[in-house]
Amino acid sequence: MNRRPTLLAALTLTAAAALTLSACGSDDSSKGKDNDKIAGADTGSEASASPTASGPAPAGRPKIDLPSDLSYTFDWPKTGDKEKDAILADGEQSIKAVDLAIVNQNALDKPYLYYYEGEAAAGTQKFVQNYVDHKAAITGAYRFYAPQVAVGKDGTGSLSYCEDQGKAYVKDLKTKKAKKTEVTAKSYVIYHTSLKKNDKGVWVIQKIVSQSGSPKCQP
Repeated sequence: MNRRPTLLAALTLTAAAALTLSACGSDDSSKGKDNDKIAGADTGSEASASPTASGPAPAGRPKIDLPSDLSYTFDWPKTGDKEKDAILADGEQSIKAVDLAIVNQNALDKPYLYYYEGEAAAGTQKFVQNYVDHKAAITGAYRFYAPQVAVGKDGTGSLSYCEDQGKAYVKDLKTKKAKKTEVTAKSYVIYHTSLKKNDKGVWVIQKIVSQSGSPKCQP
């Protein structure tokens, strides 16, 4: 399951129904992992906040230019570990790349395929296609925080983190209007990703699951 899965479920019903919901929320596809510790994991002294939607791409990575009505803050402290910090950096780009695919209304957008493989890529394609089918997009502000990152000796890694979707919304591309809704516990979502370092040195996501309303992500 990819990002904003409750929104994804709504989009599979009707466009009208989708536009009564904000981008907030998720399903319980990761209940089994809710016991994982998040708060305070791999915290460092230097925060990695990115309040703007666009910026220079890391060397060799696809350029990701997002519209001004989208903004992001990554409260992801650097760990001081080269590989862990690389996972955090690629994780940030992968999140923005999926949103770029929604903006571009392209379920096979190349930037996100740079960061997703296998099961995760297939799920992301379906996720984006639902937006395309219903002529819907996203708008607002996203905040990502409380990361937990680990690196294995076999070139694999994991990244778990929280997302605050309280100020993020669905936008109807026909009317250009966003449907703003109240913030609830489901506005806070926890994600668990499994990654592998490919031959280009990129940490690509192979699996991703999520759960809305996680106590570990509540303010």
